[in-house]
Amino acid sequence: MYAIVDIAGQQFKIEQGKEIFVHRLEGEEGANVEFDQVLLVDQDGKVNVGTPRVEGAKVDAKIVAHVRADKVKVFKKKRRKGYQKESGHRQDLSKVLIEKITF
Repeated sequence: MYAIVDIAGQQFKIEQGKEIFVHRLEGEEGANVEFDQVLLVDQDGKVNVGTPRVEGAKVDAKIVAHVRADKVKVFKKKRRKGYQKESGHRQDLSKVLIEKITF
């Protein structure tokens, strides 16, 4: 059984018992969260597609940890002009454990 869920503007394919990394969520580590933006549910080959969401479907999850992703380097250069600039950032993420998918 899997589901497609919209979490913070991004769509994720989730399964029960799996861990995913999403944009930083409000809440402390160990807190329970619920996602109700379920777009699709597949249960043993039977697919339910929402218009736009599957009614009554929800996903229960738990925030495992707040982490930071690897550094992303941004390098800009204009050739033959002597201009080059390097900067970067690290994205804040939350590691989430999917506990239960219900619909």
